[in-house]
Amino acid sequence: MSVNIRRHPRGGWDVDISVLLASGDRHRERRKLGASCSKTTAREWAERRERELLLAGPKIRREVPTLEAFAPRFIEGYARANQQKPSGIAAKQSILRLHLVPRIGTRSLDAISNEQVQRLKLGLHDKSPKTINNVLSVLSMLLKQAVEWGVLEKMPCSIRLMRVTRTDAAFHDFEAYERLLDAAQKIDPRSYLIALLGGEAGLRSGEIVALEWADIDLDRRQIIVRHSDWNGELTAPKNGRIRYVGMTERLATALRKHRHLRHRRVLCKDDGTPLTRQGCWSRVRYAAHRAKVPTGVHILRHTFCSHLAMQGAPMRGVQELVGHQSLAMTQRYSHLTPASLDSTIRLLDNRPIRRAVGDNLETPEGRSS
Repeated sequence: MSVNIRRHPRGGWDVDISVLLASGDRHRERRKLGASCSKTTAREWAERRERELLLAGPKIRREVPTLEAFAPRFIEGYARANQQKPSGIAAKQSILRLHLVPRIGTRSLDAISNEQVQRLKLGLHDKSPKTINNVLSVLSMLLKQAVEWGVLEKMPCSIRLMRVTRTDAAFHDFEAYERLLDAAQKIDPRSYLIALLGGEAGLRSGEIVALEWADIDLDRRQIIVRHSDWNGELTAPKNGRIRYVGMTERLATALRKHRHLRHRRVLCKDDGTPLTRQGCWSRVRYAAHRAKVPTGVHILRHTFCSHLAMQGAPMRGVQELVGHQSLAMTQRYSHLTPASLDSTIRLLDNRPIRRAVGDNLETPEGRSS
């Protein structure tokens, strides 16, 4: 056993500790202590460390992989093993490939500090807060999984999400929506049906192309939304919830006229090939261009929610129809309900009013109480 203390050429002290372990192996450690330490303090530290080594042995530092090396293990062992939806797996792979690996991929997981997370946010400053939060959420999931698997002893950093300002969802007003339907109907029956399924049933694009004739009850005028399509693969709808949606009269009429035996799916080409999400998007874009209205399949879903709210539908009912996981998501449309807040504030006009002189209360009609 030996402890050697030497002055470092640039200040401070070089500490050299050599001990013979119980296993018979010789262990050696070298440390540099700062210039603020005296030689006596450096020796006291070295002797304490020597005793620790003799009693407990050296702590073997586990090999911690880099984020880039751990990423495939995270995707396979977490996302795929838990049978996450293909769209969710693809989103995680995209975030890792485009944002996390290029910026912090070479760092070992235990070296991802709070400062490194802040630098990551700074590097994504041109992205929306929602996109930044998606990146941070994947990083958080990856690090927590590394802790659960014993790759890390603890979380190396604290990840705080960005504040996201709630915005109103874009939608077509009544007149613009009718123009879009007219334009879609002039293109072909499929485009018209896509517009109706989005605007009058609130289906997402993946749910539209996955819709099968077995999911449609024309007699009861009801659609069962049980599937979504992701690059040709059938999955459960978002949030994993099957829902039931009634049909408007013109949606039911359009489905009756479109009835075919070419494929079990409602939307397919003349040769029986199912329509893809990309094909669905392109048809809506073309119709929107001809109608001179904003484009996007999801705008039709927002239009469905907005028109229901404008017609006075209860928010809980809208939530059930569109399959939102929380009512807070549906509340984005509550400001469109007829006199939604005006009717509430008008309740104050009906309260008893105290006269300036006297103790009697007077109602808005002038009666004393």
